[in-house]
Amino acid sequence: MRLPLVLAIGLGLAAPAAADVAQAVNGVILPGYQAFADRTADLAKAAAQDCRAEALQAPWQAAFDAWAGVSFLHLGPAEEDGRALAIAFWPDPKALGAKAQRGLLTGDPAKLAPEAFAEQSVAARGLMGLERLLYPAEPLPADPCALIRATADDLARMADEVRSGWQGGFAETVLGAGQPGNTTFLTEDEAKQALFTQLATGVEVLADQRLGRPMGTFDKPRPELAEARASGRSLRNVTLTLVALRGFAVALTPDIPRTLAGFDKAIALAEGLDDPVFAGVATPQGRLKVEILQQSLRALRETMLAEMAPALGVGIGFNSQDGD
Repeated sequence: MRLPLVLAIGLGLAAPAAADVAQAVNGVILPGYQAFADRTADLAKAAAQDCRAEALQAPWQAAFDAWAGVSFLHLGPAEEDGRALAIAFWPDPKALGAKAQRGLLTGDPAKLAPEAFAEQSVAARGLMGLERLLYPAEPLPADPCALIRATADDLARMADEVRSGWQGGFAETVLGAGQPGNTTFLTEDEAKQALFTQLATGVEVLADQRLGRPMGTFDKPRPELAEARASGRSLRNVTLTLVALRGFAVALTPDIPRTLAGFDKAIALAEGLDDPVFAGVATPQGRLKVEILQQSLRALRETMLAEMAPALGVGIGFNSQDGD
């Protein structure tokens, strides 16, 4: 699915005129989490009115689009209580989510009550849990309506907690880096480093996981491992996240011509791929196209390290996704 760069404006991620930590927080992060909270609330409301898959696929897609705008941010409220993991549990190589959902579909209905459902496996919840219910690969063992509603409500709750966590305190923690009493970011450079690490790691995850997993090896491609394959949005997730990362990079520092050229090249390659679920990796020609995109992402990350890190006066710090 093609995604013009102009769509970044619709996601609230247009390139700002100024560039600093405040712009990254106020111009990208806060609007991004607000959009995600709004779209998940829409989804939960739609599920309460009509839990049929065909009625919920569009609002679910809209919620996932909004998540792509902030999915690379793994700090603060998104990481508390494992929220980011529960919002989008992927990869799931042992199919833990499907197994847990089968138990919920046929088990004690009390587990679907809000407080009880929040304690269920993260693999069974969130966007990926809903994808299995709205785009089932095979007939489900029971009517999924109650589980769909419980999952949508739980997702909306988590999205609102992340939004309110940023708006209610963590934004001030980032913006107040180096101020007396700030034990999270002892200096302004620590905050800049944390945000830059999210950016660089986000590009790395796109290359190594969202492309690398379905690519597998030349002798053993694994297109079935693509993220959100059942809903047909594997490539869309890559493209939307790239657009979001580009907006975030400009927010941190706009004078990065080589980095922006790298982003634009990667986005153009993704838009021209015409391979929604990376099925083409099973053929030599199709694999080559995805490899070219992957190589562009790896080159982009190196450019960011060479151009952005010195401009910001930072390096790469620890990220919660390290070691995945």
